[in-house]
Amino acid sequence: MPRRNLSPSRVAYNVVAYLFFALFTLLCVFPFYYMFINSISSNEFASRGQVLFYPRGVHFDNYLEILKIRDIGDAALVSVARTVIGTVTNVFFTSFVAYILSKKILWHRKFWYRFFIVTMYFNVGLLPWFINMQFLGLTNNFLAYVIAVINPYNLVLVKTYIEGIPASLEESAEIDGAGPVRIFLKIVFPLSKPIIATTAVFTAVMQWNQVMDTIILMPTTSQWNTLQFLLWRYLNETNAVMMRLQGSGAASMIDPSRLMTPTSLKMTIAMVVVLPILFVYPFFQRFFVKGIMLGSVKG
Repeated sequence: MPRRNLSPSRVAYNVVAYLFFALFTLLCVFPFYYMFINSISSNEFASRGQVLFYPRGVHFDNYLEILKIRDIGDAALVSVARTVIGTVTNVFFTSFVAYILSKKILWHRKFWYRFFIVTMYFNVGLLPWFINMQFLGLTNNFLAYVIAVINPYNLVLVKTYIEGIPASLEESAEIDGAGPVRIFLKIVFPLSKPIIATTAVFTAVMQWNQVMDTIILMPTTSQWNTLQFLLWRYLNETNAVMMRLQGSGAASMIDPSRLMTPTSLKMTIAMVVVLPILFVYPFFQRFFVKGIMLGSVKG
């Protein structure tokens, strides 16, 4: 392949662009790296702010101590369950409603489309929402996490993408006797894989990181408390957690460099919460750019 001769201005532009995006990437990655090296470094150094660019006194006792927290296993299961179930139901029903709204034969299609979109800009407020959830019996109930199955922003993306699928595919299926549900499941849904994967990433991250609904709807001792709720609670009760982990008589027997501190506790719990999303995201990344571009710009 012949080598292109680039002008000096083009070379300078490429150098500046690569440096800029390298710096931007570093700024995005460094907070996660900083949390990680502080969670595995000597707790004494971490509490003094002496761990900045590389770990010092590496050990993994912090993660072993975190696993001793009484409710963390159940909370992790609840977080995984709400993320998986909430993502599947949200993506499926949002996609199905988007498919219905893409049909011009739908009665008052514009009205129903605007009916969903207006919820992006207006909501009833926190107190009416809580009263409604309480009236429906969704306080201290796992269904509160997965009951909201339509996301208006994702609805716009999926609807725009579906409108780009050739109508002849659906028409041929209709000739063969397929109904709307069968057409959606067998033709539209499989062909919408890029935008489906994109909205799945959005929904999974939202479900995994959500904590406000747990704070409002679930009692402190509820069996449906999530991992993120434990993070929020323990970040506000750091000293109490440390006393629980250290024990009344064992603290003096522990190496000071491995004794849990507020800083090490915060960094370790934050990493435990963030790691699952960091591992899952690369599997969807190849769909992400294509899906968001095709789903947001028609034609």
